[in-house]
Amino acid sequence: MRCVIARFPFELTKNGVLESMKGVKPEANTGETVIIGRRHYPVKQVGQVITRQDRRDFSAAEVLRAMARLGFTCRTLPASASVPNSLQQASAMLGTPVTA
Repeated sequence: MRCVIARFPFELTKNGVLESMKGVKPEANTGETVIIGRRHYPVKQVGQVITRQDRRDFSAAEVLRAMARLGFTCRTLPASASVPNSLQQASAMLGTPVTA
């Protein structure tokens, strides 16, 4: 399958991704993940391995889209897992609800 990641075209196949990720130890999961085999890999780690580019050159959304099209299971952060802003933190400490 042809996909564009960081403005560069790549020909990716499911077997090619499986082969590239073979022997790669997953890093700690802090956000979106892709399940490859039985392992949960951070999206940026997968993107770096399959494209051989720096993680700052592409977005997680680009890699998630490509992996989903190849048939891999992708997990995104739930909306409730977002980091609270300073107003929400202060409100929680005071015990009052925030209406935004």
